Amino acid sequence: TLRGCRPGKIVQMTEAEVRGLCIKSREIFLSQPILLELESLETICLLLAYKIKYPENFFLLRGNHECASINRIYGFYDECKRRFNIKLWKTFTDCFNCLPIAAIVDEKIFCCHGGLSPDLQSMEQIRRIMRPTDVPDTGLLCDLLWSDPDKDVQGWGENDRGVSFTFGADVVSKFLNRHDLDLICRAHQVVEDGYEFFAKRQLVTLFSAPNYCGEFDNAGGMMSVDETLMCSFQILKPSEKKAKYQYGGMNTGRPVTPPRSGQPPKKR
Repeated sequence: TLRGCRPGKIVQMTEAEVRGLCIKSREIFLSQPILLELESLETICLLLAYKIKYPENFFLLRGNHECASINRIYGFYDECKRRFNIKLWKTFTDCFNCLPIAAIVDEKIFCCHGGLSPDLQSMEQIRRIMRPTDVPDTGLLCDLLWSDPDKDVQGWGENDRGVSFTFGADVVSKFLNRHDLDLICRAHQVVEDGYEFFAKRQLVTLFSAPNYCGEFDNAGGMMSVDETLMCSFQILKPSEKKAKYQYGGMNTGRPVTPPRSGQPPKKR
């Protein structure tokens, strides 16, 4: 099962339920468990505990918020400082700097948090990324965490986030053909139905948190892949909007997780 931004209902499951899930399948998280939540610490600690207990069945990929310069601004630093101390935040930063960047499912489905990079020519380049590492402002690692697909772009375009690039359907097709892959699975953007296809179903965006930040009526989506690589989706329906989670300084720096085109703009 692949899960996008935020881990969806797994944080509400009992340990026995998760154990049964991990026995039957492997779980891949496209990361951002610390995204603008009042209980980010509980969420990330739970996921890390499951990774320790089920190391061969539980995988956490790094997202753009698993970076000191970003979560320092968008609330995680403040939560650690308020509830415990700055040393704890630094410890989590050390952990995030060691997280893997991408995964390939059965040699056919490429998974990462953000998207593609003009610098990516071979998978060996990703394997050669030394960890622990911070996220640079440009380059391959930055793009894998920050880039976005754009239906109005051919090739590579500027990204409204002010970092990395956007890429068109032609880039997706060339990437899949070059590496003999079938699908790109990524997160990084709110999508209304929990999942959204791009480039003639060659790329799918997953977003597993319904009612994102209490401001959207979006559903949450998870994708299951069976032994034949058939993909199916589980949808978490949105509930009534909750109060917005907000920390100081949230309007500073790079945008967090903008919606795909067609959704209403986020209120600030």
